[in-house]
Amino acid sequence: MKHSNISVGKSLLSLTLSLISLTSLTPPSLSAPGRSPDQTVDCEILVVGGGLAGAGTAYEGLLAGKTVCLTEITDWVGGQISSQGTSALDERSTQRQRLFFPRGYLELRERIKRKYKELNPGDCWVSESCFFPGDGNEILYRMLRDAAKRGKGNLKWFPSTVIKEIERNSSGNIITGAVAIQHQPAKNAPPLNTFTLSETIEDSYKYENSSRFDKTIIRFVPKNPSQGNSPNWYVVEATETGEIIGLTDVPYRLGIDPRSHLEPSASSTKSDPYCTQGFTYTFTMEATKEPQTNKMPSFYPEYAPYYSYELKRLADFGLVFSYRRIWSPKDGEATQFGGINFTAPAVGDISMQNWTWGNDYRPGTSQDNLIYSRDQLQRTGQLSPSGWMGGLRTESLQKAEEKSMGYFYWLVAGTTDSQLGDGVKKPYPNYRYLSGLDSPMGTAHGLSKYPYMREGRRIIGRPSFGYEEGFTIWEIDMSRRDYREDYYKKTLSPDMYRSLFIALAGRETISAIADKLPPEKIKQRSRSTIYPDSVGIGHYAIDFHPCMTKSPAETPGNTEREGERQGAGQAYPFQIPLRAMIPQKIDNMLVAGKSIATSHVAAAAYRVHSFEWSSGVAAGTTAAYALEKGIMPYQLVDELPKSEPQLQELRQRLEKTGNPTAFPDTSIFNESWDAWR
Repeated sequence: MKHSNISVGKSLLSLTLSLISLTSLTPPSLSAPGRSPDQTVDCEILVVGGGLAGAGTAYEGLLAGKTVCLTEITDWVGGQISSQGTSALDERSTQRQRLFFPRGYLELRERIKRKYKELNPGDCWVSESCFFPGDGNEILYRMLRDAAKRGKGNLKWFPSTVIKEIERNSSGNIITGAVAIQHQPAKNAPPLNTFTLSETIEDSYKYENSSRFDKTIIRFVPKNPSQGNSPNWYVVEATETGEIIGLTDVPYRLGIDPRSHLEPSASSTKSDPYCTQGFTYTFTMEATKEPQTNKMPSFYPEYAPYYSYELKRLADFGLVFSYRRIWSPKDGEATQFGGINFTAPAVGDISMQNWTWGNDYRPGTSQDNLIYSRDQLQRTGQLSPSGWMGGLRTESLQKAEEKSMGYFYWLVAGTTDSQLGDGVKKPYPNYRYLSGLDSPMGTAHGLSKYPYMREGRRIIGRPSFGYEEGFTIWEIDMSRRDYREDYYKKTLSPDMYRSLFIALAGRETISAIADKLPPEKIKQRSRSTIYPDSVGIGHYAIDFHPCMTKSPAETPGNTEREGERQGAGQAYPFQIPLRAMIPQKIDNMLVAGKSIATSHVAAAAYRVHSFEWSSGVAAGTTAAYALEKGIMPYQLVDELPKSEPQLQELRQRLEKTGNPTAFPDTSIFNESWDAWR
């Protein structure tokens, strides 16, 4: 692989947008009214978002013989493992040791191993597998093409494509069409991926051609005529921020949920849609034999007060470099720091950087939040006809891009540390920033094509038995936390504290209520909530990258939002209930990925690679099953907790095809989960 040696200073020439004050809400430039579609494309399953959730949906839909349209804002499929640059598989040790994953995810791991003759060509220490993002795209695209052949399905792939409008029937409960914009370079314009996302995102959502892009307007419609009242296609929301949720305006949450007995670690007694987890533009850097001349970016002083190794046990350059190293052609010297074993950087090693106190951007106020709330969408005109512009604050994207490039300069030349003080950070000049269209990120500027998103809009599921306000997976449904800690007794009201332990009593709930047991007498269950409608699995720690207190996020001396890390910690292996994937109001839409019905704390675990794939598997299989049976997904769960025969048939189909819906030995009687780490 060749890598162009453009310096950070030169690569920043493309960042031509001037800084815009974040003290007010800046509406995006709205698109001109739509024009007639250039083409009409039919599908049985329309998947919006080509990340791992979207890919998992397409994979199972194709194996079921369906015609699948897959759209993606970038030109790479794979999301986390490709366009977002986080090509280091986040997995828990027990699940990995047992290889207890969906069949498509196992195939992905095997293909990575086949490509490199090993699973971890980067010899990283954060994961069992770190690799090139571009290879993630190529491997996954071949997987989808092969799935189409095996299942006799039809894949229609639409890269560089965004959804602009959603069409519905007169009742509003059925999506009847979707209008999309696909962009390609205009005549004499630079190639795609020359400019940063902040420079192009608003252009991408405009119907009219521009000096950068020529646009093709595509209308997606159902492949077959409708049969009675049953939908003849399904739309799967699998975007990184919950775009289609915002566009269709179905009920959803964003940011912090109020503290309750179900979400006892919440950092606030009120909801806060502006404090979501930080997002990250990743980049790659290469170890060199000779020192490099790395020019300080003009904006570096603005962000320098933020950068840090974070903790003394992590304050080692070699440890940080090898953390997500994606390529290591030589065996470096075995070393250790802070109790962590790794091999020291060697010439030719390439590392991807994703560091909380480095290139994370963590806005948390209404002046700088990235994902617009419903109120902000309305005020910026994005809920009006033809008004949708992606639902993101462009200025925050730009700030994140600058901050990421500045972080590289801090790594190689910085001598300050915001958390550990002076004298900790030393310069390391023998490294270069990799940029150019042939670089690992595939961009002229060297940043990932899209930021790694940890949290987006999250639907509120439909009201059901025990969930009168709408189905939600809460913190207590999967956290391992010991809620007898003094914090909870002091923070929660007595009634809320008792309700917490009643909810955690498991099969002893009835006796705890009947006997009026005090909290200290109630045994806390040691497993996750078990769902009768589980259609997938996941396992990861509740991992927080909290928003910052002040705006802008890089303000000197800024701190993380107080209390946001209270919910962080280990989680039990958990399930993906179908009810968490079914939005209110629309009957032929399913939600996969990070936008399923989770709380803010639970979402911190429901976001990693294998979970995204598993949720996509559930969406693709459910859509195919619903089409075959002529039913709607909500009809599979609307009688719970009564028996739902067709729901059980769907779950059996998932299990028989190698897609687990529960971890081994899952039952209300099994409380032995200490071994699952």
